[in-house]
Amino acid sequence: MRYAIYCGSSKGIDRVFTKGTISLAEHICQRQHCIVYGGASVGLMGVMADTVLDAGHSVIGVMPTALVDKELQHPQLTKLYQVENMQQRKAKMAELADAYIAMPGGVGTLEEIFEVWTAGQLGFHHKACAFYNIDGYFDELIKFIQSMVAKGFMQQIFLDKLIVESDPEQLLDAISNYQAPKDKWS
Repeated sequence: MRYAIYCGSSKGIDRVFTKGTISLAEHICQRQHCIVYGGASVGLMGVMADTVLDAGHSVIGVMPTALVDKELQHPQLTKLYQVENMQQRKAKMAELADAYIAMPGGVGTLEEIFEVWTAGQLGFHHKACAFYNIDGYFDELIKFIQSMVAKGFMQQIFLDKLIVESDPEQLLDAISNYQAPKDKWS
């Protein structure tokens, strides 16, 4: 299985995020799986890539040329796809991945996971979308999404099918056992 990993180009201010990233990477490697991610050597992105590469597993990066030119790309990737822009990056990562995992990060991380989650709701794919909720990072966001359901802007089934886990093993188990809901307009 190949996971698209969406996460921060920063490590955050608490070491718990780095430790959680290493733990998820180790669990991915124990399952003999690999990742596709944004291709950077910095932040949690770099921690994830380093851990998976150090264990001898495949890491595919997808990075816009403008960021490659700034020398942000990881120098030891199994493969790097260089694309023109962020839209192409997201499309290539979505194409290459069997499942999607958002980890702590900024607005770009949220934009990426929300795009693939929306595509799943519309039936453009039937892959799992997950939040790796290190140290409760996504708790407030999940509360907000629950309010979308309560106020009638989202169907409960799509929240029920969203995977939110703080334990990396349980996260990967939930992804392995994922059954997609029916499409929104079916």
